[in-house]
Amino acid sequence: MKRYIIFAAIGPLVAGFFLLVLGTPDGYWDGDNVIRKLFKVLVVTLPYNYLFGIIPALMIGAVDDIFLHVRRISPAVRMVLTGLVAFAATAVLYGTLGTETGLKHYFLYGLVGFIPATFSSWLAHKFDKVGGAHPNTMSA
Repeated sequence: MKRYIIFAAIGPLVAGFFLLVLGTPDGYWDGDNVIRKLFKVLVVTLPYNYLFGIIPALMIGAVDDIFLHVRRISPAVRMVLTGLVAFAATAVLYGTLGTETGLKHYFLYGLVGFIPATFSSWLAHKFDKVGGAHPNTMSA
């Protein structure tokens, strides 16, 4: 259960930040007080990041949970596979919309899914330890 909470709490925040940084037009960050402007826009858009990003984050968390139950997949490979699924999903969702189409935007929007999914999967690996006995052992 912690795995889904981690994905729901961290995913939209990190994805919103990277969508803000990677999706802004050229020249927007020119000038003084770039950090203040970035923080202000991030705070204003944060509720929308959670409103529209919590369900996709939970879906990617479910993909990570499925990969967790495949014993032959190591944690590092699971993190990369979860990131690749999120990369493909966000690249198709965002990279094919609007006037900003092409390989560059497809790749940038794919990173908006890859980075938060990989980071959330890593955090879930660190904090959501699967405990208990081995599933194939019999108890008396």
